[in-house]
Amino acid sequence: MTATHLIIHGRVQGVFYRDWTVSTARELGVNGWVRNLPDGTVEAHLEGASHAVEAMIGKMHDGPLAARVDRIEQSEAEAPGFEGFERR
Repeated sequence: MTATHLIIHGRVQGVFYRDWTVSTARELGVNGWVRNLPDGTVEAHLEGASHAVEAMIGKMHDGPLAARVDRIEQSEAEAPGFEGFERR
């Protein structure tokens, strides 16, 4: 089990990035949450098997078609044991 905190920069609000993240995380079996921040970035907490979390991060660099991800800040996080993935 691994956990990661992310801040996603670019055109990631108003382009269905959060909905896409929820759907993709559920497909990969990744738990956690995603939310918009007031500065126009998106914040996410991912936890699960390391290969699934790494696959999710890889996909998040592209996101949905209308998104443009400039960069992702990534840091280790505690794994409180979320069940499922939610949009906040």
